[in-house]
Amino acid sequence: MNLLAAANTTDSTPAAGAAIGEVIGATAGALIATALLLYLGWSHRTGRNNILRRAADFAARDTGFAPWAALPSLLAAGSLLVALLGMYWDISLHIDNGRDPGPLANPAHYLILVGLFGIFAAGFLAIVLPEGKPSDRAVRISGDWYAPLGGIAMMASSAFALMGFPLDDIWHRIFGQDVTLWGPTHLMLIGGAGLTLIGSAILIVEGTQGQTIPGHGGVAGRVLAVAARNRRAWAMGGLLIGLSTFQAEFDFGVPQFQLVLEPIMLAFAAGIALVAARVWIGPGGALKTMAFYVVVRGLIALIVSQVFGETTPHLQLYVVEAFLVEGVALAMKPRGYAFGAVCGALIGTVGFFAEYAWSHIWMPVPWPPELIGEALPLTAITGIAAGLLGAYFGGALSAAADREHVAMPALAPAVAGLLAIVACVAINVPDDTPSGWSAGVRLTDVNSGPERTVNAQVTIDPASVTQDPKWLQAISWQGGGLVLDKLDEVSPGVYETTKPLPVYGTWKTLVRLHTDDYVAGVPIYMPEDTAIPAAEVPAKASFTRPFTDETQILQREQKGDVPSYLATIAYVFVGLIVVSLVVLLGWVLQRLGTAEPPRAAGGRTRAQPKEVPA
Repeated sequence: MNLLAAANTTDSTPAAGAAIGEVIGATAGALIATALLLYLGWSHRTGRNNILRRAADFAARDTGFAPWAALPSLLAAGSLLVALLGMYWDISLHIDNGRDPGPLANPAHYLILVGLFGIFAAGFLAIVLPEGKPSDRAVRISGDWYAPLGGIAMMASSAFALMGFPLDDIWHRIFGQDVTLWGPTHLMLIGGAGLTLIGSAILIVEGTQGQTIPGHGGVAGRVLAVAARNRRAWAMGGLLIGLSTFQAEFDFGVPQFQLVLEPIMLAFAAGIALVAARVWIGPGGALKTMAFYVVVRGLIALIVSQVFGETTPHLQLYVVEAFLVEGVALAMKPRGYAFGAVCGALIGTVGFFAEYAWSHIWMPVPWPPELIGEALPLTAITGIAAGLLGAYFGGALSAAADREHVAMPALAPAVAGLLAIVACVAINVPDDTPSGWSAGVRLTDVNSGPERTVNAQVTIDPASVTQDPKWLQAISWQGGGLVLDKLDEVSPGVYETTKPLPVYGTWKTLVRLHTDDYVAGVPIYMPEDTAIPAAEVPAKASFTRPFTDETQILQREQKGDVPSYLATIAYVFVGLIVVSLVVLLGWVLQRLGTAEPPRAAGGRTRAQPKEVPA
């Protein structure tokens, strides 16, 4: 996986797919791990050993969890944290250093692979561990073997993510490297991992047995007990983290798409996770979810930047949005689509201005005033749509936990919300290509040695295109770090840098301009890359170069001679996989909230287990 990768100057660094030897090695390792997992499941189901049973009983102590759910839940939680750390470390490595010599040469890839496989194993164990029917929602496999819905959702989502690895390599072999987080196979990896939290939440509902099995005692017992009491908030906090990973390019300061998409994605993540949390958890649920998100994302930012020494992944806070959801819950019944819509509307409007202010405090790309008029209607629509999805998800979890008092929400509003979000994103993904724009650049050496750095004066023609830009900056990356510099205007259409820019080695340095629907760039320096191949773009003392579609600069490893029908086939194939997963998760949630509980003798409904409060 080469998220946000770009050109290096050495032929030994693959530019379109991994070396065959590494592909064979990775495949062999995956097959061995899968075979061991299948053996454990087979030996448990056939009664040949009790390794998994003992491990499940151990994990269930002091948690109030059924053993068949306790072990997968712990494994999934730990694996998600490992994969999340690996993902942000991986992105920062590629931003700072460029592409890898190979997928197995990047230490972050091991964390991602281990984490995703751990989540897959958790879903698999949730399916093979139960003896008899674990819940009234479970799906019969054969005989008395039933699979809990949470295990199905978790295993399907993690398999979807793992499928992204081989498809990513195939994609790069055909099209070259799409050097953006928003490449189709990259979205499979991060999206699949985030969606596993839906399975984790469902597993909590199915596996809560209402009584604690004592056994650990001491510190271990207290830690597990605290984790058990907060497991719903932690699951929703994990979902908020997962939904927020789509914003990573903005978090690092290297977005390759229109700025309006950042507030849209913020409203999307907050509307779903915070509304669902308040509906399912109850009072304080949104605040607990936000707190978990801030703590975990904050720790990852510290580890990546301070321990690993890479570029810092910034983060939005969602603090105001969480208080808005809790405030609405005080004014109206915190359940149903009306609640979700009101929360979403406030998230998309008041929450927008809160994140606008925060962007000027810490985020690498501050939101300009010109963004407000364009973004506010779209974030309001996205917030309402996401609130509907959050109300549906939280309602399904609540209905499954207490069917006597909570009705399962209708499906149609949630589907409408999903389609509205897709539309808001889709209309803002395409960028226009500028024509007739140019930049005259004069460079002044700051350091004229082998590690040359320069200051730049940039004259943009026509000057009118720089009126009210969403961003106008110089950026240097992939030479051993990241330099972002907001240009200062000295006269109409004339700008100067405020930081020295590196123009040597593997650094890529360019001017970036985003105005209206244009995301354009002018290269100042690009190294030779014989693996693509691509010629050097020299940093002359003065030059004039045209603005081009920025993807032609940042994604110069993409092949330009691939037949268009291949791209159509590839996108349709990936799209069908995505739709299949979404349909499966929708079916799981519908079954979760609407399945009839088992009937006791005389036709009465057997009492459901009482849940441990979050």
